[in-house]
Amino acid sequence: MNTVKTAMLLAALTALFGVVGYLLGGATGMTIALGLAVATNVFAYWNSDRLALAAHQAVEVDERTAPELVHMVSDLARRANLPMPRVYLIDNPQPNAFATGRNPENAAVAATTGLLHMLSRDEIAGVMAHELAHIKNRDTLIMTVSATVAGAIATLAQFGFLFGGRGDDRPNPIVMLLTAVLAPLAAMIIQMAISRSREYDADRMGAAISGQPLALASALARIAGGVSHIPNPDAENHPATASLFIINPLSGHGMDNLFSTHPATENRIAALHALAQETGAAPGGGFFSQSTSNPAPSGGFTPQGPWGSTTRRKPWG
Repeated sequence: MNTVKTAMLLAALTALFGVVGYLLGGATGMTIALGLAVATNVFAYWNSDRLALAAHQAVEVDERTAPELVHMVSDLARRANLPMPRVYLIDNPQPNAFATGRNPENAAVAATTGLLHMLSRDEIAGVMAHELAHIKNRDTLIMTVSATVAGAIATLAQFGFLFGGRGDDRPNPIVMLLTAVLAPLAAMIIQMAISRSREYDADRMGAAISGQPLALASALARIAGGVSHIPNPDAENHPATASLFIINPLSGHGMDNLFSTHPATENRIAALHALAQETGAAPGGGFFSQSTSNPAPSGGFTPQGPWGSTTRRKPWG
């Protein structure tokens, strides 16, 4: 259903673009605006991984610098029938992770040091499986397409308002003003809805890859608790990257509404618990034998080692 919903939302974006072009007129201006938007997003498509990783000062790691994490990602990628992605660490105390790259052959996954210190091994596996699901579903491509069309709509609306036709060819000023304001807003809402629908799919597929939906549910609760207490300055400085993360890293986000890049965490957790009941999954029966049934503390969390121990050692050691 989420795939159908995504296709319908992309179709809605395309239809909205046509409506804006019709209201504002000026085929030449529409062509120029679309050309600029496409050129910008083509650049972003080919360089989005480098831009996102650089924005968060991510450092690539390997079997020598982060053997446990790299081996975990390698095993999960094998289970997901995916090429091995590049693995990055972000030196940030906020627990979080994201995937990027234009296709499975050019993909990367990044985890914060906070994620490795605060989550158990099965929870980390669930998070990494979620990110691999984004890669397998080619969500980065979907989001690039939606960003291209949404950007074209915003550019066209602004261009048409400022440089619309002259004299009798110029549309009604009120129509132009409403189009310039409402069209980009409508495009943003549709784009956010596409992002939210992809998170549910990635949760479900990630749970299948790791074999432990309850561990992923526990991870989401812990990450949400960490995000609410620990700021992420790099994310605040680059809010456009917020939709990449498994949990919105920005302060001030919250309800599952039209303007949220992510579904409400409690809704995602409920869906994962329903999946666990449906499949008969039990705590401790997933990717690792270690149990992750302990819930996230309501007032925050207890910092743990990178694989669930209480020893505070470097996650790449």
